[in-house]
Amino acid sequence: MTDTQTTAPAAAGLALDDRYSSGDYVEKNPTFHVERADFKAGHVLKMLAKHGVRPQSVGDIGCGAGEILRLLSEKLPEAERLEGYELSPQGYEMCLSRATDRLRFFNENLFETDRQYDLMLCMDVFEHVEDPWSFLRSLRPHGRRFAFHIPLDMTAFKVLRGGVLLRMREKLGHIHYYTKGTACALLGECGYRVVDTAYTPSGIHKRTRWTQQVMKAPRVLLHAVAPDFAARAIGGYSLLVLAEPADA
Repeated sequence: MTDTQTTAPAAAGLALDDRYSSGDYVEKNPTFHVERADFKAGHVLKMLAKHGVRPQSVGDIGCGAGEILRLLSEKLPEAERLEGYELSPQGYEMCLSRATDRLRFFNENLFETDRQYDLMLCMDVFEHVEDPWSFLRSLRPHGRRFAFHIPLDMTAFKVLRGGVLLRMREKLGHIHYYTKGTACALLGECGYRVVDTAYTPSGIHKRTRWTQQVMKAPRVLLHAVAPDFAARAIGGYSLLVLAEPADA
């Protein structure tokens, strides 16, 4: 997925460079991470089931190739309207093959519309955004509930490894790095109330490099004993947050 607000108005503080519209991002990430869509969609469905959330409308900002929304459309038959927003022209083109009568995609800026959804997805997005405070405050009126998936990049292990964060910045476009605490604090500062959180093993799912395989066992074992410490120390986990506007 990519940040969809690359070309948002400068007045909103959301301007970024053109890596997403120019084709630079898709050159480095040609699948737009569709191979991880089932993993993310599964965790969203689990969170919704836990809280009895059955949305009739679902939006997805920064939907990338649209695969997460497509998978959710199959598992949420009560959702009459599912709509994804992707300003990357390459990502949007990938979305079009997934469109149906219920599932639509827009190559436009959600913030320039008045559309609102029972559930708004924001999956691995605001770590890409130049001004995440303005982005999240602008997003808030467009949803009644929100599912945020946030990479927890700020770990002791990654800091000690030196160039890891810089490589992620170059390849993935992550320009902000979060822990569970700072991610939830940011949401609170932007007018959201955190309803629930869950760690997702994003650094373990479908990893093939030998270093990732070596780290899999210690990550799983330490997480089972001390999940918060494990996420801060050696990582391997992202954070799924169910939230709602604080004034709801």
